[in-house]
Amino acid sequence: MAEEPQKPAPAEEVVPVVDPVPADKPATTEAEAGEKAAGAETEEKVASTEEVVAEAEKAHDDKISQSVSFKEETNVVGDLPEAQKKALDELKKLVQEALNKHELSAPKPPTPEPEKKKQEQVAAEEAEKKKEPEPEVAEEEKKEIEVAEEKKEVEETTEKKEIEVAEEKREVEETTEKKEIEVAEEKQEEAEVTEEKKEIEVTQEQKEVVETTEKKEIEVTEEKKEVQETTEKKEVQVTEEKKEEEALIAAEEVEIWGIPLLADERSDVILLKFLRARDFKVKDAFTMIKNTVRWRKEFGIDALVLEDLGSDWDKVVFTHGYDKHGHPVCYNVFGEFENKDLYNKTFSDDEKRNKFIRWRIQFLEKSVRTLDFSPTAISTIVQVNDLKNSPGLGKRELRQATNQALQLLQDNYPEFVAKQIFINVPWWYLAFSRMISPFLTQRTKSKFVFAGPSKSAETLFKYIAPELVPVQYGGLSREGEQEFTTADPVVTEVTIKPATKHAVEFPVSEKSHLVWEIRVVGWDVSYGAEFVPSAEDGYTVIVQKSRKIAPANETVISNGFKIGEPGKVVLTIDNQTSKKKKLLYRSKTKPI
Repeated sequence: MAEEPQKPAPAEEVVPVVDPVPADKPATTEAEAGEKAAGAETEEKVASTEEVVAEAEKAHDDKISQSVSFKEETNVVGDLPEAQKKALDELKKLVQEALNKHELSAPKPPTPEPEKKKQEQVAAEEAEKKKEPEPEVAEEEKKEIEVAEEKKEVEETTEKKEIEVAEEKREVEETTEKKEIEVAEEKQEEAEVTEEKKEIEVTQEQKEVVETTEKKEIEVTEEKKEVQETTEKKEVQVTEEKKEEEALIAAEEVEIWGIPLLADERSDVILLKFLRARDFKVKDAFTMIKNTVRWRKEFGIDALVLEDLGSDWDKVVFTHGYDKHGHPVCYNVFGEFENKDLYNKTFSDDEKRNKFIRWRIQFLEKSVRTLDFSPTAISTIVQVNDLKNSPGLGKRELRQATNQALQLLQDNYPEFVAKQIFINVPWWYLAFSRMISPFLTQRTKSKFVFAGPSKSAETLFKYIAPELVPVQYGGLSREGEQEFTTADPVVTEVTIKPATKHAVEFPVSEKSHLVWEIRVVGWDVSYGAEFVPSAEDGYTVIVQKSRKIAPANETVISNGFKIGEPGKVVLTIDNQTSKKKKLLYRSKTKPI
């Protein structure tokens, strides 16, 4: 069976569980058209259903063969075209600048309150903002002003003390001059001895004045030194605080899906997703990143991942196995909403609808975090959308949830879908998809696969190995402990033509316990098993008497037979219907 290479999905291709809409841009139009199509489904058109489905499925098969040339782009930077490398480098620079400037940060979401209280709180916050400067800037300016004021005070004190010293010097000089004059006059009147004594007194007084002046100059110098040291310490402290703040801003890390931006090569993979979602327009991709980071903080994604939102929708959305290229497979089962209780529990009011959307985002977030974002690894998923018994597009609550969820997913989870497979698609949806096809890009159309009920299992087997397809979709994978595991031989697929028999042989050459499991998709055939010994005189042993298996009993049949001599086990499938049947089987031997 030919395999189709996987292609990366554009941002708009993340399809939420609540809506089988193939693209985001025509979402509203599709819903309206879906209502018209559903309303037009009259008894007269029922007769032509098979013809429409056959026509649409034939077109689908042609589309598969045409989309082979579209491949999932590489995430290895060295293998990118030069223009894409340049765009990646430019985006990394913008992100680094934003991290340095703290531009990707967002305030914590406010606590939910009644509308009046919210308005009062907003008004109070705005008033506070007008009164108070920004905390970080105000703190830095305050410290710089304090240092400047202290410098000014020190300069003024120093000038005052210098003036005082100068005045004291001048007074001393004047006093000295006066005394010298007095001494000169006394010299004429008094004896030489008296003159000598006075000269000695003057000399001593001069000496004392000089010593006092020197002490004061020393004190002023020491005070200057102390003030200078204090000022230098405060300047150093302010500088260090500034450096610490700058270091904190530069070292700030922002994570998306558990991967820090600009951390390593995994970050390149994330940035490439945003670039591809915006056709490598760097500014648009950067804006998308900023909006995503802020939305994740406002929505509280990290806390949401740990939140317990119940298990009501575990059968609506679930992951199961991998496709043939290693992509995890996510199943969206729209038919579960046929249950009125579940539908009302999910969509009956805004609170319930928002809870479901939070659960859906939580599910996707957890799934994305399990991906390996290494350049050579798989970082996209395959989505299987089961439209069997889907409520359709005519439900108003469904459309509301669709638009809300789709908008959130396309804006904040770009390029995460490698393939969108729609199965059990009603005839009107196949016709509708053909109608909107001309409005979709070739890249988008290459990700979409549609299959009606009769081709659903066969379509899944093109992309997912039958042993990994859930049993309810025609595969062999079942819950609980089973005889076969993924480590056992792969499943063999055979197409049985109408009105023919097909025999499957398991040769055995020694004593052993042969076990096998078999399934015919849609059954409505007869099945039997027997052991035929190699010896000519041996007797054939009936292992399973031939019996008709109806479609209602569709299941996987597991058998085993202990063999004591060489021979073979032969399984016979008799298809007497007018339709081809898909046969799946595998076997293994265990020692006795």
